[in-house]
Amino acid sequence: MAAANPVIKIAALSGSIRKASFNSGLIRSAIEVSKESVNGVQIEQIDISQLPILNTDLIVDGAFPPAVEEFRQQILKADSVLFASPENNYSVSAPLKNALDWASIAQNCWGDKAAAIVSAGGGFGGGRSQYHLRQIGVYLDLHFINKPEFFLNAFEPPAKFDGDGNLIDAEAKDRLKQVLIALRDFTLRLKN
Repeated sequence: MAAANPVIKIAALSGSIRKASFNSGLIRSAIEVSKESVNGVQIEQIDISQLPILNTDLIVDGAFPPAVEEFRQQILKADSVLFASPENNYSVSAPLKNALDWASIAQNCWGDKAAAIVSAGGGFGGGRSQYHLRQIGVYLDLHFINKPEFFLNAFEPPAKFDGDGNLIDAEAKDRLKQVLIALRDFTLRLKN
């Protein structure tokens, strides 16, 4: 009898720390969709709002601040990463860049992990932030899925999110499901 595929542990990070963030809404929806219709994945949303601004003076005798150490351990335990990346000035948000940097200090916690990016915003739906995150990921040794891409114009009718930042668009949820399936399958390929 063949062994069943293991459960893929996905660390999910939103680059927005705003309460009703559309990008955080994508993460919440990914968790919901995965429980309903994507077998073999377990998504844990990782809060990056409590990370101090990167300052290596805070590393004392080789020990990271407690919030940073906890974050680093969560990334190390994950098999892959789902980023929800808002776009700020054609790039990734400051909170997300800070998280990327804290977890890259030796030992690089991101190394050799599969990853996917989703984003919501105006215009191109956060697409430029995704391309910049992919560039950063080269140095971090992250392996991003190439397809499907997920950019969501959050302001184009019909409404994509409710007033609390929860994704309500059925088509977007289906596209999100396809991203999760591709991330699961790519993670399994990398692990084998």
